Amino acid sequence: MNESPSLPPSHPLREAIHDEVHARFYEPLDAPARASWLALLSPRDSIDRERELVAELCRSFGREEPPPEKNFFACDLGPFRLRWERHNEFSTWSFFVTGEAFSDPFADPAINRVPADWLSELPGSTIAAIHLALESRDMPERSFEQLEAVFAPHPIVGNGVAGGDGLVWTDFRVHDDGFSRFLVRDVDLTRREAGRIAQRLFELETYRLLALLALPLVRELMPELDELEGRLNDINDEMAGITEQFAASDREQQLLAVLSDLASDVERLSSYAGSRFHASRAYASLVSRGAEELRTKRMPGLQTLCEYLGWRMDPAMGTCASQAERLEVLSTRIHRTGSLLRTRVDVALERQNRDLLSSMNRRADLQLRLQRTVEGLSVVVISYYLTSLVAYLLRGLDEVVALQLPVNMAIGMAVPVVVAGVWLSLRLMRTRIERKVRRGGG
Repeated sequence: MNESPSLPPSHPLREAIHDEVHARFYEPLDAPARASWLALLSPRDSIDRERELVAELCRSFGREEPPPEKNFFACDLGPFRLRWERHNEFSTWSFFVTGEAFSDPFADPAINRVPADWLSELPGSTIAAIHLALESRDMPERSFEQLEAVFAPHPIVGNGVAGGDGLVWTDFRVHDDGFSRFLVRDVDLTRREAGRIAQRLFELETYRLLALLALPLVRELMPELDELEGRLNDINDEMAGITEQFAASDREQQLLAVLSDLASDVERLSSYAGSRFHASRAYASLVSRGAEELRTKRMPGLQTLCEYLGWRMDPAMGTCASQAERLEVLSTRIHRTGSLLRTRVDVALERQNRDLLSSMNRRADLQLRLQRTVEGLSVVVISYYLTSLVAYLLRGLDEVVALQLPVNMAIGMAVPVVVAGVWLSLRLMRTRIERKVRRGGG
C-alpha cells in the first residue's frame, strides 16, 4: 500500500482557491424545462439577509439549510430547484422546473412555484428578470408565425447554438409581466449542454444590462464635462496672454487656485463615475465572451443574437468608452496645466527672490560705505578731541617744566600718532565685533 508523502503545511487559502472553480456550476437540464432568473442589484452587506432567506426557504420545504459563509447554493426543493449566487454588486436567483410538458412556453413560468411572500422579501432592485423555456426534441416544431405569436408584438432574433444542436429565439424585450423571454429548442443537446446554454443566456442578458448601466450616467455627465473642459480652456488661454508687465506671478497664483478647484471637480466626477465605467467595460467583455461560447449558427431570415447585440451595444459602449477616456484625458490635461502653472509661479518667485536679494545686497553695500564714512569721520572727530587734550597737557607741562621742544611743534608731532592710534583702535574693535557675529554670538 502506497502512503502519501509528508507535505509541508498547506497555504491558508489553498482549499478556498482550489474549490473556487467548482463553486459556481450550471444546472443540467432535461427537456422539457422552464426556468426563471432574477438578477438583483444590492449592497454587499445584504448577503447575510440573502443567506437567511435561502435558509428560510429550505426550512419551509423541509430541506437542509445551506452551510454558512457560502456565496453560492443550489438545492432541489421538490416543486422547483433553487440556485442562488452572490456576485460583487448583485445576486442571482434561479428557479427551475423540469419534466412538465407545455404548449405555451411562458404561460406558467417556474417562478409561479415560489412563495410570493418570500419573493417580496428579496433585497435589492431588479436589473434583469428572465423566463426561459426549453422545448424537447419530441415536441412539434413551431412555425415562424407561431414563434412570432410567442414574442408578439416584438420582432424576434434567433440562431442555432452549440453548433446547431440547439435553437434559441428571443426579442430582448421586457413583456407585460416584467420578464424578458428566451425560447430554446433541444435538437440534439445533452442535459449538460442544455444547462450551460441556459446559464449563458441568463448571464448574457444580465451582463448586457449591467454594461449599459453606465450609459445614463454618461448622458448625465456629458454637459458637466463640456463645462469643465471650457473652464480648462479659459485657464490655458489666460496663461498664454499673461506677461511680466501685468503682475504675472500674482495672476498665475490666482489661476493656480482656480485650477485646483477644477481638479477637485474632475476628481469628484472620476470617483463618482470611474468605478461604473470600469465595471461597464468588464461586463461588456463578459457579454462578448458569452456570445462566442454559444457557438451560434445562423437561421435563415433571422438576425443572430450576436448581430443584434453588436448593433445595439457597440454604439452605446463606444459612447461610454469615449466619455471615460474624455474624463481621463481631462484629468491628465489638468495635471499638465497645473505642472506648467506651478513651474511659472516658481520661476516668478525665484525671480522675485533674486531681485530681493540683489536689492538687499545693494543696501548692505550702501550701509557698509556709510559705515566706513562714519568710521572715517569718527577717527577725525576723536583724533581732534584727543589732540586737543594732548595740547592742553603739553602746554601745562611747558609751564611747569620747560620742554626741550616748542609746544606747537610737539602738538604737531602728536597729531599723526593720535590719528593712527584712534584708527587702529576702531579697526580692532570692528574686527572683534565681526568675528563674534560670524561665530553667532553677536
